Amino acid sequence: MDHHILVGGGGPDYIEKQWLSLKYANRHGLVAGATGTGKTVTLQILAENFSNAGVPVFLTDVKGDLSGLAAAGSETFKLHEAFTSRAEKIGFTDYSYDAFPVTFWDLFGQQGHPVRTTVAEMGPLLVSRLLELSEPQEGVVNIAFRVADEQGMPLLDLKDLQALLVWVGENRDELTLRYGNVSVGSIGAIQRRLLVLENQGGAELFGEPALALSDIISTTADGRGRINILASDKLMGAPRLYATFLLWLLSELFEELPEVGDPDKPKLVFFFDEAHLLFDGAPKPLVDKVEQVARLIRSKGVGIYFVTQSPGDVPEDVLGQLGNRIQHALRAFTARDRRQLKEAAETYRDNPRFDTVEAIREVGVGEAVTSMLQAKGIPGVVERTLIRPPSSKLGPISPSERAAVLANSHIAGKYEAKIDRTSAYEILRERADVAAKAAAEAEAKEDELEMAEREYKAARRYSGTRVARSTSRSSKSDSFGAAMTQVVLKELKGTTGRRIVRGILGGLFKAR
Repeated sequence: MDHHILVGGGGPDYIEKQWLSLKYANRHGLVAGATGTGKTVTLQILAENFSNAGVPVFLTDVKGDLSGLAAAGSETFKLHEAFTSRAEKIGFTDYSYDAFPVTFWDLFGQQGHPVRTTVAEMGPLLVSRLLELSEPQEGVVNIAFRVADEQGMPLLDLKDLQALLVWVGENRDELTLRYGNVSVGSIGAIQRRLLVLENQGGAELFGEPALALSDIISTTADGRGRINILASDKLMGAPRLYATFLLWLLSELFEELPEVGDPDKPKLVFFFDEAHLLFDGAPKPLVDKVEQVARLIRSKGVGIYFVTQSPGDVPEDVLGQLGNRIQHALRAFTARDRRQLKEAAETYRDNPRFDTVEAIREVGVGEAVTSMLQAKGIPGVVERTLIRPPSSKLGPISPSERAAVLANSHIAGKYEAKIDRTSAYEILRERADVAAKAAAEAEAKEDELEMAEREYKAARRYSGTRVARSTSRSSKSDSFGAAMTQVVLKELKGTTGRRIVRGILGGLFKAR
């Protein structure tokens, strides 16, 4: 087995082969350059090489061009002569056209197998990043995840999280005492962000069956690594969703794969195209997480290659861990561009044959300034390199060809049907139904008691022995008359009353 892959030819006449050592391929890399300088073709030939070496690959297809990996190049292609001439120039004597084992994936399930994860697997940090939440709102999400764990409510899809947030809002007084402030405003803001995500198609990302990592870390019967291509042209319309999903995938690889130390070749190579989207506006905890993953995941046998326009798009702490570098042309139109160009050149070991700054500025399409890790992981001297031509088709395949690849896929039918098992939404709905039923039964019993009491009270009017008082008008009059009689009798018992009686009696006796 070859222990290295061919990147291209360097040296004065481009005849010195430039190799990327498989032993150091898991120490990550960078493919940078301005638009139109050849980054996509470089990505394509790296994927081909890794596949032939038995290394599975995961990459994103931002423009749709990389689907050509599934089909062989053709002698009728307009660049056939240019490709064969370049192969001859760099001494690539066994150059030939070939198709590669490709598995297409698509978050929206349109151009590939659906790829999903669960809300619980993504976790509160990445969910908050996806929704662009403030710190108080992120705190509410953390409380919701804790409640779901404690009460055994699986969070699988968006409706689970939405239902749980409603429950959290209804029980916010109790939760505030235990976990901290839970405001209605924060819950409302989170729900609005979830609605926006749902309108963008983000609901398709969450659910089951969730992606099994074994399906992307696999090889064919003849030992070639499968190339997993995520259709990202539509996904780029929601850049935060794109970046968060890929970061989640990296985190899952980091958490689930066992330690392998320094293998002879990677278990998986992961290409992160448009890498700047991962870091634009990212909070420090998230950047720290990326740095941690990049630093430690190589011991799991995974190599990460960031693909972006400028090395300045990648934070320094992450950039310092990217040992294999392919730098296509950078344009210096502004003072900022010139600073970035100079900074990019300073990261390479100088070559006495040329000025690195000028080389990065001058290299043409299909050419790059490269530096690969050598023995003991030491960066190689920078070289101007002519990138080897691709063996697969340059450009996208047709929809019918893509459909044929999907139909013949080794995982055809596994992810297409979505499963909706009992989770937080169903549990809370069942609780609500039980509570509603109990309330209805209690209300019915109360109505029955009130009816019985009314009937009892109405029946009392016809029973003289049990009537304590009457509410009828005549009984009121009788009561009033009785009361007046009592007053008169009281007065008659008094001094004034006795005088009146004596006066009356005296008059009567005098009359006699």
